[in-house]
Amino acid sequence: MDQATNSTVLEVVQLTKVFRDFWRRPRVTAVDGLDLSVRRGEIVGLLGPNGSGKSTTIKMLLGLLHPTEGSISILGGRPADVAVRKRIGYLPEDSTLYRYLTPRETLMFYGRLFDLSVAERRQRTAELIEMTGLSAAVDRAVGEFSKGMARRLGLAQALLNAPDLLVLDEPTSGLDPMGCRQVKDLLRALADRGTTILLTSHLLADVEHICDRVVIMYDGRPRAAGTLQNLLETEERMTVNVPTLDAAGTKRLLDLLRKELDCEADVSRASMNLEEFFVSVVKEAKATDASGHGDDSQIAAFLCKVRGG
Repeated sequence: MDQATNSTVLEVVQLTKVFRDFWRRPRVTAVDGLDLSVRRGEIVGLLGPNGSGKSTTIKMLLGLLHPTEGSISILGGRPADVAVRKRIGYLPEDSTLYRYLTPRETLMFYGRLFDLSVAERRQRTAELIEMTGLSAAVDRAVGEFSKGMARRLGLAQALLNAPDLLVLDEPTSGLDPMGCRQVKDLLRALADRGTTILLTSHLLADVEHICDRVVIMYDGRPRAAGTLQNLLETEERMTVNVPTLDAAGTKRLLDLLRKELDCEADVSRASMNLEEFFVSVVKEAKATDASGHGDDSQIAAFLCKVRGG
């Protein structure tokens, strides 16, 4: 097997799913001829409006639905293979958690399903609770959690088996801006260590920050795909970054561009987006806060292994 093939984690060819009625007549074509290839360490966003086929695609990749046509190769096997499923982490859009268990009990329970030893379950549970910022609520019943806290626990559960492929459905739903940034930083760190991530999200700013490539679906078919740079850059205008100039310097620059290049140009100050500004304000407040809220959590030690190419 050559190196290119060896580094391909997910290969989908002409994937199609047709839902039929009671009499086996075609009713809805939810996914229609999807081709998708994802390499190790990539973060790929699967985008589209409601009803575009994203959730159906994910269910087929996880072996929860059988495709009508096409093929799926995932981690060198089929979605139904038990050995393959052990290497996948999944965060559904609505995490179904046992409301009377605590975060510690929840993760210890799921650790048993992965046949982890008692010592390993305890270690990973402690690291994930710290990493997801749930230390203060470790002994509270999950039924008392806000949506954001439940989302953090769902992400911890998806990472419990140190997956090679992480499938996330709306991973930042319900999180505040700091929580969103922490999750995105975590996903980027995991991808840098070789974890492959496939995610769906309606929060396009989140996708733009972390995804290497995106596939935009509509009516079951892919309508656009590629790297964000190739999809978003425009050929009509260019941006030139220079240090801040005074009024006279700005006028000279514009006059030079008009004279030498015979083009009209305008000048505007570079700016950060609102999320970046919000995060910087909160981090500055944390640094001067005497209440001991602490710094952002680091990635769990057991997730820090670098996966081979």
